[in-house]
Amino acid sequence: MEVDPVDLAVKLIACPSVTPADAGALSVLSDALMALDFEVHDLTFSAPGTDPVRNIYAHRGIAGPHIMYAGHTDVVPPGDKAQWSTDPFTPVVQNGILIGRGANDMKASIAAFVAAVSRLDREWPGTISLLITGDEEGVAVNGTAKVLPWMAESGFRPDMCIVGEPSSAKALGDMIKIGRRGSLSGTVSVNGAQGHVAYPHLADNPIPRLIRLAVALDALELDKGNDWFQPSNLEITSIDVGNPATNVIPARGSFKFNIRFNDTYHSSDLIEKIRQALDAASDNREFDLNIHVSGEAFLTRPGKLSTLVSEAVHHVTGRTPELSTTGGTSDARFIRHYCPVVECGLVGLTMHKIDEQVPVADVLALSEIYQRIMERAA
Repeated sequence: MEVDPVDLAVKLIACPSVTPADAGALSVLSDALMALDFEVHDLTFSAPGTDPVRNIYAHRGIAGPHIMYAGHTDVVPPGDKAQWSTDPFTPVVQNGILIGRGANDMKASIAAFVAAVSRLDREWPGTISLLITGDEEGVAVNGTAKVLPWMAESGFRPDMCIVGEPSSAKALGDMIKIGRRGSLSGTVSVNGAQGHVAYPHLADNPIPRLIRLAVALDALELDKGNDWFQPSNLEITSIDVGNPATNVIPARGSFKFNIRFNDTYHSSDLIEKIRQALDAASDNREFDLNIHVSGEAFLTRPGKLSTLVSEAVHHVTGRTPELSTTGGTSDARFIRHYCPVVECGLVGLTMHKIDEQVPVADVLALSEIYQRIMERAA
């Protein structure tokens, strides 16, 4: 049974699966996969302080090579629906363009892969699997990060993985991702003593100290980049003292920052560098530092997998993709611990935007690319 990728994409987009809601999207996908003789494992995970998240792992075949596709059916909120040209969860095709929330990121990509599998010769000798989560756009705690250990414990170990995130920059296939920078977020807080601005000697203003600490971090030159990564960058993202009055010295202030770092660093090295800079700027005064690391930098070095994907892209589109590590984080940061991983997907110009969309021609071409990857991997 050959699957129409546009029809399946429309059915997936019609499910308003805003993180962490599933809204039936994974059931639509499961039905399509079971019709193609996949064994589907329905996996729900939870953790304290988070919502339960539904995921699926589907596989077909028992021999190598084992190719896994990874993606997500959860989407970001649509925003102001009045600004959309159509209801975001009533997908339409207009002038060859599929419009709807999740069309670009990344339900059309999932549909393209399923359609590619449906066209494969049933004598294809390897194993195909899909890891599809409902927790990529959210906190990413109960999704891919938990499915992967379950897979390992169950004896499922892919040889390679294609992540279907929108990886192309301006034209389908002009870029694939072979790595990603890490992400570290932090909050620095300073305590003072509240008081009247006319009597500063009776108060302790935390703002000047807070500014010195922020300036110290902003002045850090982390690195100059390397052959595969752009320079790491630290950005101050918020400064807040929670003070609505102009005649009151606040009792406490804080600022937030984020670092996108390349593989020059492990997060532990950066944390030490940050603390040293803050200690030097603090004049021996106390401050609080809280840090959360959402992912380490990683690189799948150019080799068999990137060559396989690049050849498939060139065969279908005539383009030779740039091997890139730009952009934010993705679930590839979890998968890379289990097998080589490359991201290959649609053009990401409209992801998360009003009237998110994808050309139907790109969906069909991406499906051909995925089919070529699987055929050449066998």
